[in-house]
Amino acid sequence: MSFVLGLTGGIGMGKTTAAKMFAARGCPVWDADAAVHRLYAADGAAVEPVGAAFPEAVVQNTVDRSRLKALLAADPDALSRLEVIVHPLVAADRAAFLEQHAAAPIVVLDIPLLFETGSAAAMDGVAVVSTDEAVRRNRVLARPGMTAATLDLILSRQMPDADKRARADWIIPSDSIDAAEAAVDAICDEILHRRDAHDP
Repeated sequence: MSFVLGLTGGIGMGKTTAAKMFAARGCPVWDADAAVHRLYAADGAAVEPVGAAFPEAVVQNTVDRSRLKALLAADPDALSRLEVIVHPLVAADRAAFLEQHAAAPIVVLDIPLLFETGSAAAMDGVAVVSTDEAVRRNRVLARPGMTAATLDLILSRQMPDADKRARADWIIPSDSIDAAEAAVDAICDEILHRRDAHDP
């Protein structure tokens, strides 16, 4: 059985970079955001049910994310209706990935809202990618089209970094590439050492 490592971190913390580091070490990485993109793409499993609930959101047999975002902004109850549709599909995609990679020693599940959605309970361990607030804000505000108001809105929907760190089994500092690489190496070594100890 694989060790299932949940990987998370708030916006601008460097989670995507850390995920690539695990992948470079041979760990299969499942990306929750990429799974949603697949579900919303042409002939994706979410297109028909989302179209039934939000007809204006589907264009040329794909879910138009900008239209869907506008619909969600206009209707306070829309997000919960969407989650009822999409969450089971994402869970099925994740389960299929885990089954496909069951022989891998470590499988990484990259889930931005790992704690917020209650998914942490299904992990064997959780790593949180983190840096200080000033670095995070500078990174995010450098993105095209990002504003301080938009960033503050995103942060209001995410668990505070301090709370994530408190609940983590491991913390990956993303202040520098070297620090993050060292932390990823240490995590992989510790997990593999535990597996060897259990399976002599």
